[in-house]
Amino acid sequence: MRRIFWLALVLLLAGCASDEGIVDRSEYQVDTRYPALNAWPRVRVLVIHYTAGDFERSLTTLRGRDVSAHYLIARQPEKHHGKPLVYQLVPEEKLAWHAGQSYWRGATRINDTSVGIELENHGWHRTATGRHFEPFDQAQIATLIPLARDIIQRHGITPENVVAHSDVAPQRKDDPGPLFPWRELAQAGIGAWPDADRVTFYLGGRHPTQPVNQTALLNLLARYGYEVGNDMTQAQKRRVIMAFQMHFRPERYDGHADAETQAIAEALLEKYGMGYSH
Repeated sequence: MRRIFWLALVLLLAGCASDEGIVDRSEYQVDTRYPALNAWPRVRVLVIHYTAGDFERSLTTLRGRDVSAHYLIARQPEKHHGKPLVYQLVPEEKLAWHAGQSYWRGATRINDTSVGIELENHGWHRTATGRHFEPFDQAQIATLIPLARDIIQRHGITPENVVAHSDVAPQRKDDPGPLFPWRELAQAGIGAWPDADRVTFYLGGRHPTQPVNQTALLNLLARYGYEVGNDMTQAQKRRVIMAFQMHFRPERYDGHADAETQAIAEALLEKYGMGYSH
């Protein structure tokens, strides 16, 4: 009897070894040994926002029924066990409603393919001299950097797919605005940034503010990833250019087509390539 028992045990263990990759459920089993090659991760884009309000109001809004985001970072993150605290409002594997009607690199419905991070920031206010954006606190950016780096690593997000809300919705949104430190993030390995020497090359000795053909510039921006339509009004065209300038040339974001904006777009296309199409 003992010999039969041990033989049965050996056969059982051998069967278990051959069933590696088969997951037992309560009423059925799932065979995971034949993964399809044509499968893509849900998350391909990281979108950065500002809340346009204080922390308490932002937290209430983002937990309501109308909008949501995966993460919220306070202007001055409180410490928990000596580390800055980040609020996760939606698990990364779930869809959050943070981008709204949007477009990037040939894809629409960016909510479906992105993680959204909201930064507590009042945005901009209007004065007699124009719009003034609120700067970001360094402690907030220092908290954002490791969070963004972890998200990028988890999902394999490429630099050109780390974007502003205004990049994916330039007709509706300005966030996170021209004071957001995109260059600093790129130096930390987060997001795209043009190489200065290539911008100089494409500038070709022209004055940075020399006017260029608007249609030619918009074609470059469309190739990089922005939504550009043939039926756009002049104001809408300028909004697209302004969104690009706020991200990559924040010192001057007037929406005018100029040589430096064109050179930056060409340098980015050379470095990161064109957007995909669906």
